[in-house]
Parts: sequence; structure tokens; C-alpha cells
Amino acid sequence: MDIDRDAVAAIRAERVDWRFKSLPANAFGATVGEVADRGLDLFADGFVGPLVVLDATALEHNIATMAAWCAERGVLLAPHGKTTMAPQLFTRQLDRGAWGITAANTGQLRVYRAFGVGRVLFANQLVDPAGLAWTAAELARDPEFEFSCWVDSVAGVARMTELLGEVERPVDVLVELGAPGGRTGARDHATAIEVARAAAASPALRLVGVAGYEGALAHDASEAALSAVDEYLEDLRELVVEIKDLYEVDVPLVTGGGSAYFDQVATALRGPWPFTVRPVLRSGAYITHDDGFYRGISPFGRVAGEQPFRSALRAWAQVTSRPEPGLALLTMGKRDASFDEGLPVPRVWRGRDGVTRPVEATVTALNDQHTFLSLPAGSPVEVGDWIGLGLSHPCTVFDKWQLIPVVNGADGTTVVDLVRTYF
Repeated sequence: MDIDRDAVAAIRAERVDWRFKSLPANAFGATVGEVADRGLDLFADGFVGPLVVLDATALEHNIATMAAWCAERGVLLAPHGKTTMAPQLFTRQLDRGAWGITAANTGQLRVYRAFGVGRVLFANQLVDPAGLAWTAAELARDPEFEFSCWVDSVAGVARMTELLGEVERPVDVLVELGAPGGRTGARDHATAIEVARAAAASPALRLVGVAGYEGALAHDASEAALSAVDEYLEDLRELVVEIKDLYEVDVPLVTGGGSAYFDQVATALRGPWPFTVRPVLRSGAYITHDDGFYRGISPFGRVAGEQPFRSALRAWAQVTSRPEPGLALLTMGKRDASFDEGLPVPRVWRGRDGVTRPVEATVTALNDQHTFLSLPAGSPVEVGDWIGLGLSHPCTVFDKWQLIPVVNGADGTTVVDLVRTYF
């Protein structure tokens, strides 16, 4: 089973109340499903700002586009679930052929298992006693549960082996190759090979492949950045071949990929190889894309001829003050929107007449609860108007919202669903 669909469907039975910010007060007491089915309007039916919404059409476009792209290139997709932590969206990704879902820590893994996610890549080392014991118990409880995590040191392998002791099922591990200045991962081939040997010799572990992450090595689309990624991926390929006699499975898993350089990763993973491997891409942010960091760096934004993703995230914030010419303050801040990889981008303005128009404005700063909006001289924007903003870096948006309206892509204001997050 890829996910427990009954558990996902049960999300609609949860009662809406004060915990879910920005939803209409007259929805309190109703179930998520009942509210989602009412066809509420963002501006006519009691929603309060600030409010983050998802565009239904853009979501479907992005999920379908990535699925087709991976299928055409012969790579599997295990999207990183940390982007959304939304089982309803995991289900849609799995329905479009995702091979599994990626997690980064035990808290996320527990959410996945609560909803019956059956195949998980744990893109991190797992060396804490409680997390490792819980995972081993899950593997023993459910023989169909497929799980693998990373190892990047002999010490880590020894700690896992000691903590696990005698287990019914060995824990599958992949040797992670890093790079100087990068994140986790063995820093050279000699170290990685020693880690692989230690993992293969451990009675509590099973060596099933090689993992890597290229995103920490570059942060733009310059020639130097793209070259650094390619060099790293070539090192990864070499390691996969160097330890071919140590794998404890017939078809080793080879995985890499964030959401910035997944085209290069796919090229490296699909071969050619001197033996059969299972190539898995772990990109996650594609599901909503953005209006900032990924718009500028994603392959679909920089490679001619590629069908671009669409930004599926929008924040709506009301103008609360016009204290001086050229300045408006919005009722939205760092508690509501991402700001770590670029500030929100004003896209539209909705005046008191209910008409949505393009807006000329720039966000210059965010406080905890306010957005500073710079406006040109003579701007008609008034107190009480709404500004629709695109967001940058979706991974730091979803965690601020427990229940997110999904709106009709045609009008952008009619709610057609509600997505529950679990952070």
C-alpha cells in the first residue's frame, strides 16, 4: 500500500475551530469536508487576513508535469514531504506515480506512518536511540514497510549497530557522499568506501545504495554553480561503481536531488551504468513552485523549451495603514509568510469594488506581523484593500498554516478544498 487512503479521507472529518487561523468563524463546528464543499468565497464569506491559499489548477499542473518529466527520463520520484507535510498532497503525488516519499527526521516519519505511507527515504542519518528504536519497531510491525536512511561515517554505522542490537529486519542504509563545504556526507571516496564496508558488515544494517545532495553546493544558476553540481554528481557516479561488490541487494538504489538542479541529477542518475541501478530523484518544492528562489533557479525556469511550473501559492493581506506617501502596511508578517529566500512579491490588488488588478508595488521588509509595501506616487491603493502576493521558498510557508484553502484556478477566490498540514 502506498498510503492509507482511509486515514487521508478521515482528515475531512476533523472539526474546524479557532486553531485554524483565517477561516470564517461561521465555519467553526463544521467538519473540514463540510467547509470544503460549501464553495466559500475568500472575500465574501468571512475569511480574515492574512491568508495563504493554494491554486488548484497550478497544483495539478505541477504534479502532472513533474511526473511526466521523470517518466520520460526513466527516473523514479520520491518527493520530499517536508515541503508540505500534507498527506492529501502526498496522495496526489503518489497517484501520479511517485515511487515513495522522502522524510528528514523522525517526527516527519511518524506523520507519514500515521497515514500509512509505505515507502520512505529518510534523507538523513538516524542515530538517536528513541528514533531508531521506534523505526525498528515499525519495520518489525509491518513487513511491507520499506524504509532506508543514510550513513556517512564508520562511527555512525557502529552507533546504529549497537543501538539496534538483534533486529527482526535489518535497517536499509545508503552511503551518503558529501563534498567539502557541503552538508552531511562522507567528504571523500576513501571515507565513503570504509563506511560502505562497515555497513555491509553490520548484522543490523543492509547496504542498499548511495545517496547524495547537490543543493548545498550551489545557490544560483551561474556557469560555475552548474559546473560544481556536475562535478559532484560525477563523483557520486564513481562511488556507486566503486562499491558495487558491497551492495546487499541485486539492484542498488542511487538517489540525489533537490528542486534546483534536478535536471542535472536526472542526467547523472539515469546512466549509462555498468550494472542495473534504481535511480530516484527527491525533489519536493516543485509541487507549488514559487515566485522567487525556485522561479529563478529551477531547470524549468532556465532551460529553453521546458514547460515551466506554475506558482501555486498566494498570500492575501489587507492594507491596514497608509501612514505616509509611498508606504502601505499590510497585516502579514514573518509569522505568516516565507522570507528566508526572498521577500513576498506583490502580484495583484483587490479594491473595494471587488475587482482584482495588477499592482505596481514592492515589499521592502517584513516584521513579525507587518509587511512594508512601497508604492509609486499616486497609487490608488487604500486602507482596507487587499494585496495578493507571490511567495518565495515554499518549504517555509506550509509550516505556518495548519489548514490551507485550495481555490478554483479560474477565479482565484472560490474555495474547492482544504489541505491539512502536520508540522
